[in-house]
Amino acid sequence: MVTTLLLAMSFSCSEDFLTKAPLGSTSENVFYSEKGIDALLTGTYGIISGSALWTVSWGASIQNWTYGSVASDDAYKGSEIGDQTPVNDIERWAVFSTNGYPADKWRLCIGMGVDRANKTIKVIKKTLEDGGINEATATKYMAEARFLRGMYNFEARLVFGDYIPILTEDTPDPKAVSNVNEAGAVLNHIIADLKYAYENLPETQAQKGRPTKYAAMALAARAYLQDLKYAEAKPLLDNIINSQKYSLMPKFIQNFEIASENNAESIFEIQANVNDINESLNAEMGIGLNFPHGSDIGMCCGFHQPSQNLVNAFKVDANGLPLFDTFNNSDFKNDQGVASEATFVPDDVTPVDPRLDWTVSRRGIPYKDWGINRGRDWIRKQPEGGPYMPASKPFFKQSEKFSLSTTTGWQTGINANNYRYIRYAHVLLWRAEVAAFDGELGKAKDLVNMVRQRAGNDMVMGKVKIFQLPPAAYPWGAEGDVDFTKPAANYKIGQYTAFASKEEAMKAVQWEQRLEFATEGMRFFDLRRWDNLPMKIGGKSMAEVLNSFATADLRIREFMKGYTFSDADKYQPVPQGQLDLQPGVLEQRPEYK
Repeated sequence: MVTTLLLAMSFSCSEDFLTKAPLGSTSENVFYSEKGIDALLTGTYGIISGSALWTVSWGASIQNWTYGSVASDDAYKGSEIGDQTPVNDIERWAVFSTNGYPADKWRLCIGMGVDRANKTIKVIKKTLEDGGINEATATKYMAEARFLRGMYNFEARLVFGDYIPILTEDTPDPKAVSNVNEAGAVLNHIIADLKYAYENLPETQAQKGRPTKYAAMALAARAYLQDLKYAEAKPLLDNIINSQKYSLMPKFIQNFEIASENNAESIFEIQANVNDINESLNAEMGIGLNFPHGSDIGMCCGFHQPSQNLVNAFKVDANGLPLFDTFNNSDFKNDQGVASEATFVPDDVTPVDPRLDWTVSRRGIPYKDWGINRGRDWIRKQPEGGPYMPASKPFFKQSEKFSLSTTTGWQTGINANNYRYIRYAHVLLWRAEVAAFDGELGKAKDLVNMVRQRAGNDMVMGKVKIFQLPPAAYPWGAEGDVDFTKPAANYKIGQYTAFASKEEAMKAVQWEQRLEFATEGMRFFDLRRWDNLPMKIGGKSMAEVLNSFATADLRIREFMKGYTFSDADKYQPVPQGQLDLQPGVLEQRPEYK
């Protein structure tokens, strides 16, 4: 397992450990060896989750719960409006350059991630030149370092677009590099790193958490897809599929359980560990706010609550297929405004995709092994965050508490659940998207159906037979109040028989990506890239999708009144702090000037 190494040297943009050793720090000479390079590389891996400087990790989270999920129709900020107010503006598409969350993302990706990768690459080159390592070893380390640099730049580009500086190990003075680039330059830089990585990385790695050639191929494919470069992504995705190295796990939920980490579906998985160093900094601190806050199982702090729109998207027709055009005509029944002690009967008639209750925790449905979700008492502030628990995929089981969750610090929901950054389902559905675009309708259907078939293999079991849930009902009520031999809801999922057109195939692929990857920080970025397709998102523009979502949800989020999404909100602004540090060098995105 690759874990964080807290090095005793400076890695800031303004100090170069190769030329000046700060007083009391380790001399750089100790790193000019295979062991030293591995230590530097481990340190470069270690900041992926944002924990190297945990006070900035909420805005820098690799899981992109703010920019990719809360900014979309997948989720609300949750919690309450007065806590973490910078996220309010991300949710409202009203971000100013002084907002601290994008500043954190820039700092982690560019100021720390790219910077560490560049310095590690520089040491690799110098050590090879001096004969401290052989060329094969240097190439192996170089491939890992360039994968990481490509990933950090990719993450920065997701949020800031092409207005990021292109920095390499040979850049004399990073402070003098502009962020205004020629068209395609940033993507080409990312692809060059990832191409070197997949040409030189092994097919497998003995140590969990290190990338393989297929991880580099998959990330390169995703980078291409951001620009709808389907022809470039296609051979990379085919290589991964044809390698037969990966397969879908039998059950959807196995991609989100600690017990099934680093499994057959995982292509690149960001490792998490707790209770090893102070504050459990080897876990994903960036989602440390996004765990239950209510009674019984309360931790901190109730952020990242799934939206009603997302829940509605899981409704299906009599054949178990999505309701593309009518899903949001009426809300799937919820307990908004209903006290836990009051009577609420969940909808057990409307058919829903079984992935709903693995993704969203709602009243009257078993919540992992914690007990029956008691509704309002389990929500920090239902009038401002809605009726659903924080996105449940990253949460642990009650049986894992304190052994696989943190025992230190105040963010007690932090746990040892790895983040599946790229999994085989991504590759299959990305390849299905390419097939839909190319008019390979049968191939698109088959790939989507593979994922849907797996989704039907497992469902939440436990039919709850009590409808008043006071504190005394925790965890499972009285004997017989839950029938664990029956499904918790009316689950149904069907297979597509055929697609009549490219447009129909693309709509189905887009829908499948939303359901399969819901609350995983991808939705906003997917909407943005699909907005450049001829049929956009099922015939609607990104602005139409998000503005109709905001309008319909005013009944839950009154604070969205008067806020609208426009094309000017597709990227976050260059942080003002960076502009102030490099006046006349860095420029603001035009839409924020």
